[in-house]
Amino acid sequence: MGRWSRAGQWDGLWSAGLLVLGLVMFCADVGGVPLRDWDEGIVAQVAREIGRSPLESLRWLYPTLFGEPYLNKPPLMHLLIALSYHLGGVSEWTTRLPGALLSAISVPLLYGVGREVFLGRTAAVLSTLVYLTSLAVVRNGRLAMLDGAVLCFSLAMLLCLLRSRRDVRWSLGVGVTFGLICLTKGILGLLLGAIALGFLAWDTPRLLSTGYFWGGWLVGAIPAIGWYLAQWLHYGALFWNNNLVDQSFSRVWSAVESNAGPPWYYLLELLKYGWPWLIFLPMGVRLAWEYRSLSWAKLAMTWGGGYLLVISAMGTKLPWYVLPVYPAIALIIGAALREVWHQGTLTPAKPHVAPHYPRAWCVSFGLLALVAWAGCLYFSFSAEADPDLQLTFGVLGLTFTATSALLWRHDLQFLLVLLSGCYLSLVLLGQSDHWVWELGEDYPVKPVAAMVQQHTPTGHTVYTSHPYHRPSLNFYSDRPIRPASLEHLQQIWQQEASPYFLISAGAATALKLKDAQTVAQTQEWQLVTRAAADSLAEPPKAAFRAGGDRLS
Repeated sequence: MGRWSRAGQWDGLWSAGLLVLGLVMFCADVGGVPLRDWDEGIVAQVAREIGRSPLESLRWLYPTLFGEPYLNKPPLMHLLIALSYHLGGVSEWTTRLPGALLSAISVPLLYGVGREVFLGRTAAVLSTLVYLTSLAVVRNGRLAMLDGAVLCFSLAMLLCLLRSRRDVRWSLGVGVTFGLICLTKGILGLLLGAIALGFLAWDTPRLLSTGYFWGGWLVGAIPAIGWYLAQWLHYGALFWNNNLVDQSFSRVWSAVESNAGPPWYYLLELLKYGWPWLIFLPMGVRLAWEYRSLSWAKLAMTWGGGYLLVISAMGTKLPWYVLPVYPAIALIIGAALREVWHQGTLTPAKPHVAPHYPRAWCVSFGLLALVAWAGCLYFSFSAEADPDLQLTFGVLGLTFTATSALLWRHDLQFLLVLLSGCYLSLVLLGQSDHWVWELGEDYPVKPVAAMVQQHTPTGHTVYTSHPYHRPSLNFYSDRPIRPASLEHLQQIWQQEASPYFLISAGAATALKLKDAQTVAQTQEWQLVTRAAADSLAEPPKAAFRAGGDRLS
């Protein structure tokens, strides 16, 4: 009993320490950059409308986007962000904080999963650290999207599932966490639940014939079932067609919003963002196949392989769909690193046995070091010099160089250097303004949004000559801003009494709008409306510069 008590204490300490590392990684300066387009902007606006509405309006149950029913995704994350707004005000920090906290909680949850499937603690710790230092996990976990929550809830479901093998009462937790996934990302819960059942059928088939297990799962999922029933009763066919068909099931057989890709799309995503841990993946895959009778191998192959096959066959391809694969990859790589660790650890049975590491590892880290040093030099002396990126690439360069040298000397310390260096470099990246690099793909929205918010009526629709939607601009301006072609803009100008256009200088020249008045402008954009009748006799006496400041 004492041995198990001490083991539980050590597990508690490890879980607490890993949670602290996760909180630093995911939450530090998480609000330092603006929200990006699409998911972040949409989620934030839906959450703000929930937060503005009284409870009796039921906006928390039937959310809206600029007054229209929002049927894209269930509102669990939006509710958490609305609560964050209520406690801390509306900002980038409060928008991203709920997802970042859930992502941080997923770190000790993966450690718990590892402790359930591995015989020792070493593989569980190493798997968790690999997961914590994966670029795709860190970046998407810090964003105000749904994926950090999905990682957290799916790992919680796995942990409850594994513990239900010896105590069926944990099946209630399986149902609750399954319901949370369904309330976050809809039918993804069905896919992950099916994969979890597939693992049980392989590993512990007796549990599937236990009524208590299915009863616990069903009772735990009652809130999710109730939400879907409420939507169907309230919206009827509209909810079925929009949420369940257009935004969910249709992604399986068609490319929604032209987000298509080849079957190997997600393999390329793993190749782009899986370094440096992909170096150890072949060894881990070989071990998983060799020990396929063990629970960790069954779980990794069922969860990672099954999920990857399904999303690769889907018609819609989006980069963040692959994130639930990363915990499985971390378990596989953690098993490989455990073998490496034990090989290099001296014991009375092998006091003088030197570890042997493949030369390919040394060469691979040498090449990664060259790439990192090239990035450091580029951001030091080029026209795009940036001290934050210089420091981040410098830390990576030192890490990979030291790792390669230690591998050449067959020194086990390479693993400690690699883990600590990867962690530090990702923390540094999160403190910079570059971890959301998509912000550089288009014009900055905050000055334009401030101009629109200051000079347009509340709730008024603004039309823009920009070719596509920018949900972040809608959120910051708190106005629906809809893109339109030049022909459509001409029609709107003729039909509406007080239209507001956000147009570029080139579009303004091409449109030649009659009675147009520029009420404000930034360097790239003009906010135009129809001049009032009493102002047509003389030009306006004031102009506006970027940000809406008046010039005399």
